[in-house]
Amino acid sequence: MVTGASSGLGWQFALTLARAGAKVSLAARSTDKLEELAREIEGFDGRALPVRMDVTDVSSISEAVNVAETELGPINILVNNSGISRLSPSEKISEEDFDAVMDTNAKGAFFVAQAVAQSMIRHGHGGKMINIASVAASRVLKQNIAYCMSKAAVQHMTRALADEWGRYKIHVNGINPGYIVTNINREYWETEPGKRLIARLPGRRVGQPEDLDGALLLLAGPGSDFMNGSMIEVDDGLVATGF
Repeated sequence: MVTGASSGLGWQFALTLARAGAKVSLAARSTDKLEELAREIEGFDGRALPVRMDVTDVSSISEAVNVAETELGPINILVNNSGISRLSPSEKISEEDFDAVMDTNAKGAFFVAQAVAQSMIRHGHGGKMINIASVAASRVLKQNIAYCMSKAAVQHMTRALADEWGRYKIHVNGINPGYIVTNINREYWETEPGKRLIARLPGRRVGQPEDLDGALLLLAGPGSDFMNGSMIEVDDGLVATGF
């Protein structure tokens, strides 16, 4: 199951897992784009199931997990990817925007993990959970306070759940992506502020969604069987810099 699969990193994660042979349940609030992604996956003989899920609604999460498992069988890999941001100076961010980010990125991520863990525990086979956080979990992104707080929560949640659920053979790890080009931010990297930021990065470049494929496949497969509670930075050295 890949949440937030209708665009950006989630879209790429779903394609990558499908190409590796996984049957993928595609979860997001809007199913129109999911249908398009499912057709792309079916085009190379993959199997994909679009399921509607609003991660801010616990009953929606439960229903989506039930639908996915009815159609494709028990979930043994979760890519917990849904996320939003709201740019604002901290002194001006509204309660509505703050709650939207925290409810999606932190609370939503937990209750998706909980629903899938309940299934994994019930079936007794364990599984892999991959929480998608951000370099913002450990460094400041300016005027993005709620996003930074939410991703720090996801990072710590990953470690806490690894401690609790390891006894059930559930491996809970995560990825902290750096700056990655997606449809949402593509135009920004062509602006003067975007170019100035790129010039300050260690490799003087931003990443592409497929740059996360290696970490994703590691954490989804047997190569991570002795990893639990780990966060992998895939950021071209961003966290190592001091700026």
